Amino acid sequence: MPFSAQPPASGEPYVLTASLDNARHLSSLLRAVHFRDLATCFATANGLRVTVEDAKCIQANAFIQAEIFQEFAVQEESVVFRINLSVLIDCLTIFGTSSLPGTSTALRMCYRGYGYPLILFLEEGGVVTVCKINTQEPDDLLDFGFCSTNVVNKIILQSEGLREAFAELDMTSEVLQITMSPNKPYFRLSTFGNAGSAHLDYPKDSDLMEAFHCNQTQTNRYKISLLKPSTKALALSCKVSIRTDAQGFLSLQYMIRNEDGQICFVEYYCCPDEDITEAEL
Repeated sequence: MPFSAQPPASGEPYVLTASLDNARHLSSLLRAVHFRDLATCFATANGLRVTVEDAKCIQANAFIQAEIFQEFAVQEESVVFRINLSVLIDCLTIFGTSSLPGTSTALRMCYRGYGYPLILFLEEGGVVTVCKINTQEPDDLLDFGFCSTNVVNKIILQSEGLREAFAELDMTSEVLQITMSPNKPYFRLSTFGNAGSAHLDYPKDSDLMEAFHCNQTQTNRYKISLLKPSTKALALSCKVSIRTDAQGFLSLQYMIRNEDGQICFVEYYCCPDEDITEAEL
């Protein structure tokens, strides 16, 4: 990259440096979690995680592994800061969202530490732009406690199956009801909109079903307003893992393959709708 060897502007070393040949790979992933302006960025030796939350009810995480970058270096065990995601995406796409064939926007990203701005060097067609974005102190984030031992039910579905479901179900419904069961209907999505109830069933041997691991019957409802932001990630993804824990918390993990065939993940956590009683299910 034309600026990959660029030294720090002062004597203080950067605690985070990262380079990408194509900034669109990063901007498209960030758009998939952009439903609020403020995001918390975590950098470790494994890569970058960008987290967005709303009302402690929904959390989205974009995972960009270190291998995706041409250069990725973190000088501390972890580097954490909060940033305005709208501004970051605008800067990453400063040369436009779609480049001409054979051209791309190269990116070098640098951060000197607490209190310093995130610096972006962007180059396309020999033109270099430098953006400095103020960072903030991060807030505490909600821990949904989703680990493999807590998962009750899990399926992996080809994304086209879920995209078709969102196109067919009645989105005037306030909630999406999800049933996962070792017995029929196996996996059912239901809405209750202006036109009445609608149900979509997926048998466990469906061509769209890549894995089916259901231990007990669970029926939970989730506010559609909370799930709608995840459709951005769904549109980019090729597969989706759908998991629930014993409390009915929902994890939607989207596998996204970029133009170079590299794989990243976007995960959404959503709490169940507490207004629904057992008698209504």
